[in-house]
Parts: sequence; structure tokens; C-alpha cells
Amino acid sequence: MRPKKLLTALAIATVVLIAGCKKDDYVEIEGICPLVISTNPTNGDVSVPLDMIITVTFNEAMNPATITQASFSLQSQSAKKSTAAEVSGTITYDELTYTASFTPSEPLEADVTYTGMVTSSVKDLMGNALQEDYVFTFSTGLTITPMVTITDPANEAVNVLLNKVINVTFNVEMDPLTITTSSFTVNQGTLSVPGTVSYSGTKASFNPTSDLTSNTIYTCTIKSSITNLDGNALQADYVWTFNTGETHSPSIISTDPDDNDVDVVLNKTVTANFNKLMDVSTITSTTFTISQGVTPVTGTVTYSGIKASFNPTSDFSINTIYTCTVKSSVADLDGNDLQTDYVWTFTTGSSVAPTVTLTDPVDLETSVPLNKVISATFSEAMNASTITSSSFILMLGSELVAGAVNYSGNTATFTPAVDLELGNYTATITTEVENLAGIPIMDKYQWTFSTNATFGTPFVDLNSVARFGIISGVGVSNNAGASEIHDMDVGIYPGARSSITGFPPGIIVNGDFYAADDADPVPAMLLQAKNDLVEAYLFAEGATDPAPVTVAGDIGGTTLAPGIYKTTSTLLIQSGNLTLDAQGDANAVWIFQIASDFTTVGGSPYPSPAGGNVILAGNAQAKNIFWQVGRSATIGDYTSFKGNILALTSLTMNAYSQTEGRMLCRNGAIELTSTNIINKP
Repeated sequence: MRPKKLLTALAIATVVLIAGCKKDDYVEIEGICPLVISTNPTNGDVSVPLDMIITVTFNEAMNPATITQASFSLQSQSAKKSTAAEVSGTITYDELTYTASFTPSEPLEADVTYTGMVTSSVKDLMGNALQEDYVFTFSTGLTITPMVTITDPANEAVNVLLNKVINVTFNVEMDPLTITTSSFTVNQGTLSVPGTVSYSGTKASFNPTSDLTSNTIYTCTIKSSITNLDGNALQADYVWTFNTGETHSPSIISTDPDDNDVDVVLNKTVTANFNKLMDVSTITSTTFTISQGVTPVTGTVTYSGIKASFNPTSDFSINTIYTCTVKSSVADLDGNDLQTDYVWTFTTGSSVAPTVTLTDPVDLETSVPLNKVISATFSEAMNASTITSSSFILMLGSELVAGAVNYSGNTATFTPAVDLELGNYTATITTEVENLAGIPIMDKYQWTFSTNATFGTPFVDLNSVARFGIISGVGVSNNAGASEIHDMDVGIYPGARSSITGFPPGIIVNGDFYAADDADPVPAMLLQAKNDLVEAYLFAEGATDPAPVTVAGDIGGTTLAPGIYKTTSTLLIQSGNLTLDAQGDANAVWIFQIASDFTTVGGSPYPSPAGGNVILAGNAQAKNIFWQVGRSATIGDYTSFKGNILALTSLTMNAYSQTEGRMLCRNGAIELTSTNIINKP
């Protein structure tokens, strides 16, 4: 027999893992995708011994209950027989080697071609299914007899889509010249269905010229005139049937605002959610409209996932009724239209006052750093011209503190002209501040905090970049899974919004995306954030008091007190967890000065039982941990990480890793590999 192509199988496994696990009717638990990495005999083997036990090896532990006669089968096809025959046998599974074995009840026959199949119903221990049916062929003779192994639709399938391309897969490569509209036919009764036939790999495809008819039985035939590359023909015509389904029109399942909503904010983006994926080319400013009476509202229409969004060019008017319409001409991916226009209305607000929803520091916070920038976040977009040094005030006792006031997004910031002194401070937002409708907050908003002297490691002030959970220079990608960023924004500068990919399925909870090519004033805000990142990076890199402690190699399995830790090369957390012990001081700070790459290494499940995690002890806080990385940072699979990474070149979060902190990159890209979580520290 020929050598097993294990390396090829492993390479294929890697590609499939990146693509994400198969969706099935099982409530999936996160994990890697199950794959077949080798078989014995291998695909295409000839002169296989008649006493061969057929084996299939997977890349991980599988659920033995799913490996049955129905999911692991063997068929025989000889030159003397016109149809394939099922081979009976016994199936076992070895949990140590991840290998399923098929022992035929009787020895294999001489000069016969066999086709083994492992179906996509087999699952691993976490409920993840095989990506697709795995088929391999071998022969006990010198040649392999061609046969049909899989059809799509399957024989007697129902509710087949009307725009279906019909596919048939063979057990070996076939001669493309023998696969034509004469040898691959589709009929509705006695009527031939016109279409085109193509062939690639081991798959032939029939693409009907026009959509199939609903509620109709079709018969497909693969003629015995089709041959493989050696000139061996199918033993007989292969025939199967399927039935098309009914036409199901799409519908709108929800809108925002809802129908008859009132007090809608003036800068609202209006959205409509469908019950299925839609044809994006049918969702335009012509088919999704908003009007004020007979006057149309201008805006931009976009579509993502199942959501269509209408973003008005300018804010809505106060106390006004608007009518939204999604036309019946919008269609799903099968070309099915809405049955009728979908219409709903809403009314903008006239007296809803904005509120302060969040402050930093929070009310009554103690031990605030002396270089703190004070911020207040509002419940909605505000009129920036009303947020000034007279409406955002900071007092030390009865003394007014000098500083600069800025506003971006929904957040106002007060940057003191010099570092704060020791003492008790009162911050005030006055009733001068107004929202875009000119409505002020109901009452002035006040909160207090106190500062403390900072002893030991200095705090790295992130300033305006602190609002971001992710910020990069050229790209942000979520490669797979529903990654989440909580209570922080995602930004890219100088990169464009088109370089933010994978959202959805990735989401931001209580945050937003910002890019350099957004409308003003976003570019200026991002430039300031990147400048603040550079300043924080250089501060962390150059900190020398207290004197840095030299570390090197793998610091997993160690416990470190607050301080500055420096390495002249790479740094690794692998052989155990790294514990950061604040020794009871909630204001304790760690700075890691890493000259080159920084990597954590873990393994399934979360949090990594193999190590590679960062553990906090003694009142340590993730917001006070800073990792200055001279090149690239990689957070390992399934690891739990803490702290703010300030990387120069690039930053990667591997599969299912989570962090309480920020992923900040000066120059390059940030990559979320699969289902990563970023929480605000």
C-alpha cells in the first residue's frame, strides 16, 4: 500500500479549523473542530489485503455513541455488479488513539473496489460535528472501479431550494470529457431540464438555466458512459430523485425604533431585522425609505447579517412623526420578495433630558492617581459647544482647578493643567450642557473623589486611549466566532473602516467602532488617542523608579510583587500561571518592559489548566498592569489574561482566550482568532 499522507491531512485540518466548526442542531459547546486526519487503507490504495481492518483516525477525542453503522459505513463495487453493496461488520473506537475501526464480518473480496464513508453526524465530546462527510476509496485488485458516493440533494430529499445546483461526487477522479449534459441529466417527468454541467476534483455539478418549479419531483441520472481517468466506466446508470419545496417569503421580525415609539433620540439610526439572510443588492435608499410627511429624509442605507440600517444625513427634527418603509421588492438570497411594503412610524422626543451615566473616577473613589484625567459619559450625543470649562468644573475644596475640557462620542473629559494635589475634589456638570435637541440635563451632576500620594511603581496614564478595548494602526480582524468587546470602543488609525472585519459575528457591547476615514470629528479623536498611546508606551518603556528587576524566558509558575520587570529579549508565560500579588494594596502597579515578543501558552478548556494564565491576588487590579511589548504580543489558546498590552508591531488573541484589559497596538494589526472576550479592567 502507498504511504499515508498524514502531513497533507494535517495541513487540511489546519485550514478547516480556521474556518470554524460545523453548525448542527446540537447546542454547541466551544471547542476545536473534529477532523479525519488519516485512514488505513489510504484513499486510492490498491492491492489491499483481504483481511484488512479499516481504520479512521480523528484529530481529537470523539463521542463513541455517534460512531455507528449509520455513521461509519463501507460499500463494495465490483466489475461484475451493477450496484454498490453494503458491507457488514463490527465498529469499535479506541479512546486513546482517537481511532475508529471497521472489522468486516467476512474477508474482503478479491478485485473489488470499496468506498468508506464517515458522515457529518459523528461528533466530538463537546458536541461539535465533523465538517462534512469524509469519503475514501481503495481496491483489493489492481484498479479502482468508479462509483457515485454522494449526491446533493440526497436521494428522496424534500424541500429542496428552487435555485439549487445539483452535485454528484465520485470516489475517484473522472474523465471530464465524459461528463456532459448528455451523461448528467435532470428531468421533470419526461421533460429535460436545461442547464450547464461542470466538473472539478471529484465533483460534477448541474446548474439549471432557470429556477426549478416548486412542489415538483425531479429525477437525476448519471449515465454509465462516464469513465475515470483510466477509462473504467460506471457499472450502471446512477439514478436518484428529489422534491422541491414551497416558496417562503422573507419577513421583518423587528425594528428599532418600534412602531409608534415616542421620544426617539434625534441622532437615531433606524434599523429593520429580517427573519433570514437577504440579497444586499435589493436593500438600497430606494427600497428602505424614511419620510416626514411627504418630504423624504436623506441618508445612507447599509446591510449586515440580517439587519438593514438607515443612517440619516442629519439629525431628525424635534417632536416630529416619521414614517419608515421597506418596499416589497427587497428579496432574500433565493429571490423571494416581501409580500407587501412594511411600514412603521415613530415620533422624536421633545422633553427627554439627557443624563450622566458614568464617571471616571466614580463617586467617592479614593486613591485616585495625581495625573488623572476626569471624564463624564452621557446617555446620548450632546451639543459639544455647550460642554466647556464653565459647564464642566473641578474644585479642590473652594479652589477652582485649571484644565482643558474636550468632548468626543458621548464622553466629556477634563484634563488638569498640572497634576492634581493631595486632597478631596468635587467635579460638577452644570445645567448648561445640552443634547442635540437643545434640552439640558435636569439638575447639575456632582461627584467627589480623593487623591493619594503614589509610592512605588508609577501609574501609566493612558489618557484618551483608555476608552478603547482595541486600537490598531492598520487592521482589526475577528477571524471566527462571536468575539465580544465589553464597555469599550474599537478604533483604527490611520487605517480605514474597511480594515475592520469579522463584525458580525463579533460584537461590541456598550461601545462603538471608529476609523480614520469616518466623518469629523472622529479622525482628530483617533489621532489624539494614538498620540496618547505613543506617550504611554514611551513612559512605560522608560520607567526606571523603582529600579527594574531583570526577568527572562518563561515566568510561568512564579509570583511577582508590584514593580517594574524588564527583559532584553522575549518573555513567555507557559509552565504554570503567573500570579501578581498586590499584597493588599489596590493601587499597586506592575510595568513589564519587554524588548521583543511576548507570548502566553495554554490549552483547552478555559481557563487553561496547563498554565499560561495571569492570576491576580492581594487586591491586585487589572487596570494597574501594563505590558510594554517591543514587537508582537500573542495571548495563548484558552488563557485568562489581565492587564493593558501596549504593543509596537502586532497583537493576536488565540482561540477562546479572554482578557480583562486592553489590546492596544501602535503600528500594526490586531487579530482575534476565535471567540475571544475583552472586558474593561
